[in-house]
Amino acid sequence: MKKQQIQASVKDERLVEKRRDEMIKGAVSLFKKKGFHRTTTREIARESGFSIGTLYEYIRKKEDILYLVCDSIYDRVHTKFEQHKMDLEHGTLEGLKQGIRNYFRVVDELQDEFLVMYQESKSLTKETLPYVLQKEKEMALLLEKMLTRCVENGELFLSKEQVQLLSHNIVVLGQMWGFRRWVIQKMFTLDEYIDMQIDFLFNGILRNKNSENLEN
Repeated sequence: MKKQQIQASVKDERLVEKRRDEMIKGAVSLFKKKGFHRTTTREIARESGFSIGTLYEYIRKKEDILYLVCDSIYDRVHTKFEQHKMDLEHGTLEGLKQGIRNYFRVVDELQDEFLVMYQESKSLTKETLPYVLQKEKEMALLLEKMLTRCVENGELFLSKEQVQLLSHNIVVLGQMWGFRRWVIQKMFTLDEYIDMQIDFLFNGILRNKNSENLEN
């Protein structure tokens, strides 16, 4: 799925990236409070710290900003995994656990963005929605690849279907930290939440492995 190119009249790529980052922060704050449809581009410009005229030098319509919000999430997740690529490719349980920790920490950093994305993705255009949905699948695929490497190395005993489902479970568990923060973040610190979820995941897997060994 090809990435949608958002046209800008400014040619300085570093400036475009800087201004769009400011737009994303301003838009997320407003979308969270008012929703996508009730927020105007003029309000986004004001929240971002520049004029409406400047805003339209970097985007063409309000839907462009929502797309940039969604795309920035996946870029951050992918970058975090790439930073620890060598550790993750070893196919060890410790490497897998570190990958999960990295993902959960990105969710913590971008919890407002994740919330906006899931609430407002229905407002994306027909050109951009398929790309965003594909990137969502790819996020789970990053985890699926790590799980598969552990299976190949004999660290885990899971079927292909179990690996696929577990990868999506991990995606949701990470996002739950942001979606249910009104209660969960009053109960646990981020580190406590991560450690407990990893313990639940891997104790359950290992118990399943031990049960199979006893049966055989």
